Amino acid sequence: MEGECGEGQGGDGGGRRRKKTIRRRQPGEGPSTAASKFPPVTPMEEEIAPVVGDDDEPVGRKKSKLRSRLGWAVVRAIYDGLPDFQRRRLEGMGFGPFLQLEELAPDVALIQALKERWDPECHTFLFPWGHMIPMLEDVVRITGLRVDGQAVTGVTYTSYQEPVERLLGLEVRGERSSLVQRTVLQASLGVANARHQTGESQAEYMDRLTEDARVMLAEEEGEAADRDLRRFLTLVIGKLILGTRGDPVGCRCLPLLEDLPSVGSYAWGAALLAHLFDSLGTSSQETRVWAYYHLPSLGRGVVRRRGARFCLDERSLRRQVTLIHDILDTVPFGHVRWTPYVGENDAAQPWVERGRPYFGRDIWLHCFNTVVPLHHQLVARTLGLHQAVVEFPTRQRPWERPGRSFRGIQQVTDWTVRVREQLDDWEQRGKEVVSEATSDEDYFRAYTRRYGAQVYKGTRRPLDPEGRISSLEGILHSTIQQRDDLQGGVDQLRAELDRAQQMVGGASSFREDPGRSVLEGQLASAAARAEDALAQLQEREQELRTALARTTTLEAEMAELRLRPEAAEVARWREAAEEASWWRQEAEAVARWQ
Repeated sequence: MEGECGEGQGGDGGGRRRKKTIRRRQPGEGPSTAASKFPPVTPMEEEIAPVVGDDDEPVGRKKSKLRSRLGWAVVRAIYDGLPDFQRRRLEGMGFGPFLQLEELAPDVALIQALKERWDPECHTFLFPWGHMIPMLEDVVRITGLRVDGQAVTGVTYTSYQEPVERLLGLEVRGERSSLVQRTVLQASLGVANARHQTGESQAEYMDRLTEDARVMLAEEEGEAADRDLRRFLTLVIGKLILGTRGDPVGCRCLPLLEDLPSVGSYAWGAALLAHLFDSLGTSSQETRVWAYYHLPSLGRGVVRRRGARFCLDERSLRRQVTLIHDILDTVPFGHVRWTPYVGENDAAQPWVERGRPYFGRDIWLHCFNTVVPLHHQLVARTLGLHQAVVEFPTRQRPWERPGRSFRGIQQVTDWTVRVREQLDDWEQRGKEVVSEATSDEDYFRAYTRRYGAQVYKGTRRPLDPEGRISSLEGILHSTIQQRDDLQGGVDQLRAELDRAQQMVGGASSFREDPGRSVLEGQLASAAARAEDALAQLQEREQELRTALARTTTLEAEMAELRLRPEAAEVARWREAAEEASWWRQEAEAVARWQ
């Protein structure tokens, strides 16, 4: 379904020059933005997704894939054009916070870099410091969408023509299709022309779209208003929540929209996360905001309420992706934010409190035929726990969903029956993640054995084919965490001991109290033991730092030796070159005599 736009090829061969043509702007067409440093947001017509090439070329139309997209500006304009009672209905369904998010400029480089680190077997990102996964808590805090309630599942049909005609008053693209033309759906909501007009400011543009939508939409409750709301929800869910590649809008969720009062009972945020795991990239806004929260060292954006601010980078796409990989390969483990939401005020976000029973659990996520596991056990550090060694998941599972090409159009399938076991797991809220590990060392060793140097993607990655360096870095980071935790315990014990000594020394009655003396002795003994353990940890930390430096140097020397040819081999090369030179001279002499 994805349209491609490549470079044109000459019909008579690559050597023939082609005549250049100049295309004049048509009446009513928006102005060119080629010379503008900060072009206005193109709401929905085209998104340029450049391909990472070998040349350091600027981001642009050359060597790019053309994808249609639906911009937040158009959706927001239609939302603002809805009557007040319709907006109240959307608020009651739980879509209000999502529809009020700010639009982000595309960060293609960050998404490309993250996609290259995605492991489809574990459904996690692979970094030098371990696994990382967008969680249900990330989704609900970033988007405001509900992650509790009924799973987004049901029956997929061979054709959606009947429900589309009955509920939307539109037609699907083909006889066996679940797609509706985006432009047709958009026009049914009053926005037939979403292009900027000549000399039109962003505010004027938004006012025009809002007024167009307001004229078209029904102003009173009834069947017409219900149809308008279903069209709008189809547009939002089919393009922004469960986005499809290309221009058409998916209608698999349309049967769930027939009963409008029950729409708000579904876990649309969990469906978004399942869709993200299945096709990383189409939910790119949520993915990059997640990266802004957890990986601030990248410097790609700054998180703020109701969205984030993207830091403009005008370097070429290839260069940006390379730099992101270099940063990820070298970022200190302590700079990763595992718990970025600590201290946030949840009183202003009631949807977070409702979803809390689903946080911190291994659970199956559902979005019709997309049924994927959320392996929270791999990221126990997001719960403030140490990461224990767990079995890393593989594709060899007792149940396998159909391939990626399956979109519910080959046969009628009732997913509530086909994946009954996984649906029961969702209804029972999965399995709580617990960890009794006292450090992350064993996990880092297992992680290194499994992935090795695969976790490095940049140009400045260390020469670490067997993962020795990454393993030592992980163990060192775990030791530093233990040292910090123990230091906090020592400080607390010392404070308690000082307080007990002051109490004993401040009153004569306390001097004669044997219980006070016993308590003081126990505190002093515990503090001494903790200080001894802290000294041992500090000594081990220094040993690990020395071992890490020595291993890094050794790996570099071994790599240099592997690249350096043997002396005997160099002698053979020299002899062969001298012999070839002698034969060449002999051939030239014979040619002169002839």
